[in-house]
Amino acid sequence: MTQYIDPSPANFAAFKDLPRDEPIHMLNLLLYRDEAEYPEGHALHGNGWSGRRAYEEYGKTSGPIFSRVGGTIVWRGAFQTMVTGPDERAWHDGFVAEYPNSGAFFEMIKDAEYQKAVVNRTAALSDSRLIRFKPGEAGGGFG
Repeated sequence: MTQYIDPSPANFAAFKDLPRDEPIHMLNLLLYRDEAEYPEGHALHGNGWSGRRAYEEYGKTSGPIFSRVGGTIVWRGAFQTMVTGPDERAWHDGFVAEYPNSGAFFEMIKDAEYQKAVVNRTAALSDSRLIRFKPGEAGGGFG
């Protein structure tokens, strides 16, 4: 099965081509490694952390930047079972991050401290999905 940690150039170009002046929701689906894989020479290489622990470190180190650009978590949950979708994929966690606009997301990922923090995310995950949505109205029924 193909695994995804970072966006492809084509997918990132499509993201950049979307409107930049409206709020966005980013659905994150996370599958942690059993053991985090930090690059050779990194201070945390070989420390024995689980992928979940490395992702917690990512949250701790990237959180202040996420907050500074106006990001907030609007929903978070722990995976229980696949109802519709491939049986071979069972995510550990999921959440929806809201940004005031895509410019805030770009500001975050370009931040020098964020770029240091993201090594924890890469070390933590064996697979992930990051999907952009335009927020809609909550409540009511389907459709």
